[in-house]
Amino acid sequence: MTSIKHLAVIMDGNGRWAESKGLPRTVGHERGAEVVRDVTRAVRQRGITHLTLFAFSSLNWGRPSSEVQALMDLLCHFLESQEIEMIAEGIRLKGIGERAMLPANVLQLLERVERNTMHNEAMILNLAISYDGRRDLVRATKQLVSLACQGQLLPADVREELIMTELSTGALPDVDLLIRTSGERRLSGFLPVEACYAELVFIEKMWPEFTTDDLDEAIDEFDHRQRRFGLTGHQLEVSMSPT
Repeated sequence: MTSIKHLAVIMDGNGRWAESKGLPRTVGHERGAEVVRDVTRAVRQRGITHLTLFAFSSLNWGRPSSEVQALMDLLCHFLESQEIEMIAEGIRLKGIGERAMLPANVLQLLERVERNTMHNEAMILNLAISYDGRRDLVRATKQLVSLACQGQLLPADVREELIMTELSTGALPDVDLLIRTSGERRLSGFLPVEACYAELVFIEKMWPEFTTDDLDEAIDEFDHRQRRFGLTGHQLEVSMSPT
């Protein structure tokens, strides 16, 4: 059993995968949604309790309107088709990101599935939709400043834990493992604070090509790494040795 509690994935390469095969970019997104279902089930089966998927960046609103609309339609289809399974499997859905930017029908459906799964405890599936980590940090800071202006917050009250709870990820545990597909090696604004101590695994495959075997390889690589958190390897060995 892996020690991973929180797995995060940047599902990159849908459009490029489709283009490489002479297909419309939307076909890549459709295939990518199928992989999401397979990976979510696999993560649940492997006992990982938190999965955060980067579904749509705040910057993606700048893409062609036809592609954005197709992505929103696909998101709605995913939510509708997976709602019953999430309830049956004990998966709680949470959306993180700038909800005000979502079309009304998408927001209503997202909130419905959130309500209908809110008591599930087997796993939390976080969909980062219209999300950017720095913008989320700015929003959280504005909220704390507002509380300070109202006299409800003193400088001494501002601690790491308080800032973390104000982020849209709330009380989720820090990311243990972050996977990015497509061969790109950057975070692209995804969970910059929550994943600051995460182990990173970059995979050359495009997201539509990603399989549960790739997931298992990434998990195995994580399990064989030594996470030192600023200490030396010797210190960790001493602290883990039987007394």
